[in-house]
Amino acid sequence: MKIAVTGKGGVGKSTITAALALLMAAKGRRVLAIDADPDANLASALGIPLEDQQAIVTIAHQKDLIEERTGAKVDSYGQIFKLNPFVSDIADTYAYRHRGIDLLVLGAIQGGGSGCACPENVLLRSLVQDIVLHRDEALFMDMEPGIEHIGRATARGVTSFIVVVEPGQRSIESFRRISKMSADIGIRSLFVVGNKIRSSSDGELIRDAVGGERVIGLIPHSEQFLVNDRDGKSAIDNLDPNLLALFEDIIQKLL
Repeated sequence: MKIAVTGKGGVGKSTITAALALLMAAKGRRVLAIDADPDANLASALGIPLEDQQAIVTIAHQKDLIEERTGAKVDSYGQIFKLNPFVSDIADTYAYRHRGIDLLVLGAIQGGGSGCACPENVLLRSLVQDIVLHRDEALFMDMEPGIEHIGRATARGVTSFIVVVEPGQRSIESFRRISKMSADIGIRSLFVVGNKIRSSSDGELIRDAVGGERVIGLIPHSEQFLVNDRDGKSAIDNLDPNLLALFEDIIQKLL
């Protein structure tokens, strides 16, 4: 199972990703979680204490590693460097272990021109592609908004894309853009999880907009998510059993 979770910023991608990863780990599966969102909230959503988050290595900040693997100096231009650096040991070396989950934080490229073929981006893209195509544990990726950063090779290795959609036109428009892009790069399995649902009409709005057959879960608005965030708890701590069962149902549909 290789799941990539995306959607408009602020819709709850990290909450959904963390909940699914924690429930899968609780079933005894080996789980790798990747935080590929520059906003990097997955550690908090997994319930890693704030003081312990300081021990988590951010791959994009590892200058020595990037320079060693690509053969180029960071922040220098006009260089020749390896486009296929060796990366297969990075997840095992730098992942942070928590509640049965190995968390790998990719980080963001700082400054302008972050989409360029610079050593940092080449290493991160190669790392994600290697993990998706060649590792065998359950994988949950909290992606940055959209899928522009996903290459065709990576997309082929992902089992399913989940677009998190909240009941609002901006979120629905974001889904439509993602859906079109996903078709362009050959993504076949695209699902929707509705989040922050406050009424039956919210759920109907999402189903009508995205196609009911795509919707694999509707998660109601819950103050407990906010309380967990405030108290440094994981996304699934102290949840109402009925709410927890909705996440379990999503896992079963993905399986």
